[in-house]
Amino acid sequence: MRLTINREQLLKGLIVAARAIGSKVPVPLLMNLKLSLDEKGLTIVGGNNELTISTLVPNMIGEKEIIRNAKFGATLVASKIITEIARRMEGEEIAIEVVDDTIVKVDDGKSSFKLNSIKADEYPEVDLEPSGTVFDIKCRELAKLVDQTAFAASSKEQRPILTAVNLEAASGKLIATATDSARLARKEVEVDDTITFSANIPARTLIEITKMFESFETVTLAVSDKKALFSFDSTLVSSRLINGDYPNTKNIIPKTFNYFLEVNSQELISAMERASLLSVERENVIKLTMTEDALEVASKSVQVGSANEKVSTFQFSGERLEMSFNSEYAIAAIRAVKAEDVTIAFIGEMKPFVIKNSKDDSVVQLVTPVRTF
Repeated sequence: MRLTINREQLLKGLIVAARAIGSKVPVPLLMNLKLSLDEKGLTIVGGNNELTISTLVPNMIGEKEIIRNAKFGATLVASKIITEIARRMEGEEIAIEVVDDTIVKVDDGKSSFKLNSIKADEYPEVDLEPSGTVFDIKCRELAKLVDQTAFAASSKEQRPILTAVNLEAASGKLIATATDSARLARKEVEVDDTITFSANIPARTLIEITKMFESFETVTLAVSDKKALFSFDSTLVSSRLINGDYPNTKNIIPKTFNYFLEVNSQELISAMERASLLSVERENVIKLTMTEDALEVASKSVQVGSANEKVSTFQFSGERLEMSFNSEYAIAAIRAVKAEDVTIAFIGEMKPFVIKNSKDDSVVQLVTPVRTF
């Protein structure tokens, strides 16, 4: 394999494919990127056992020549090293040549490197063919869906199913649900009513994918029983699904409430952040005391002391209510509904409460209180 390629476009492709290579790669071979040159251009593939990314650097972009002096072929080269070399070289173009399937020469006319390489056919077979339910969705809609839910998935591996976001399409709605059993986030968008599927996609994978959307308009999503394939611009991203039945959360969100708090989002977040500075012994637990005349945020620590703050911009309806909860969970939920003012609806002291945007009922956040003594 041989080519001379625009450095900027090469670096862009390397960075995109390398996103799939995490710090804990189960197979050392997967620390490499696969570079394949054919009549379409240079395809760069990176992956681990969960996620695979393939991106194409084309021969031409508009009238501009990106790749020249090409001889087709393929190789495997260390992801971190080739990416850093392309980042730090100063030439506009980089010449790459594979010698005897064991050495990759990288040269920009000023700097020159010889890197050890591996035969391309040692790379695992990757299935990047669309199958199952295939549909288009606007990139910004999918990004919003992920942004407003994925943070609530579990980061602990004890229950793998809770590290996923459940995507379910039925009756003209695509619903994303994430929970770690102490909180729940749900967001829905409208889709064609012929689309039906349910898939558990790792939350961290979805977050990585939506970071790549940049200015793209539309993503094509293909969901089968084994994988979810995302296709946008000249990039394909394949994610394995997490096996098992997602917990039935349909009836967890209450329908009726006894207390309602309307409050300025930023004012409440700031008060909670200050109060939680002292909640070091338990998991960021703070207490909200609500009456029609006053809203107080408090925290207490045997070691450190106590904090108490009054919030001025609010409206509360119902009897006096005290509620203790993890401030991090509540702050993340308030931020996720993306509203200047939020409505927090309560049933009672030890019942889960709901955070909503009164102008957008497509997103709901639920937080479970904690018992304090």
